[in-house]
Amino acid sequence: MTSALLATSAMIAAIVISATAGDILTASAMRQVGDLDVIRQRSGILGAAGAVVTNGRFGLGVICLALSFFSLLFAFSHRDLSLIGPAATSLTFVTNALAAKFFLHENVDRRRWTAALFVCVGVALLAF
Repeated sequence: MTSALLATSAMIAAIVISATAGDILTASAMRQVGDLDVIRQRSGILGAAGAVVTNGRFGLGVICLALSFFSLLFAFSHRDLSLIGPAATSLTFVTNALAAKFFLHENVDRRRWTAALFVCVGVALLAF
């Protein structure tokens, strides 16, 4: 494997892993917080906002999403946009489906798995 291919793969992996971690952490945080309408009725809009921003998982998720964003900007400035953009976005879709199934215990239906398979095939065709 050439050093350029290895660097490109590492950049895509950093984007995908941090984006998936951010998505899963923020989803988990929102499940912990609960129904924001109920909190807003009880404590007002500031109480609802406070419940979200004081949640540790939410903060960690935002940090991961920011890391993903800056990793994406770094990758765009050093590698080919036509590979980084589609690969990072589509692979994030696949890893989000996997993480939702195994970490959030969501029911991921057959249609979403089929879509993930098509995404993998598309990325493979793009990469080679």
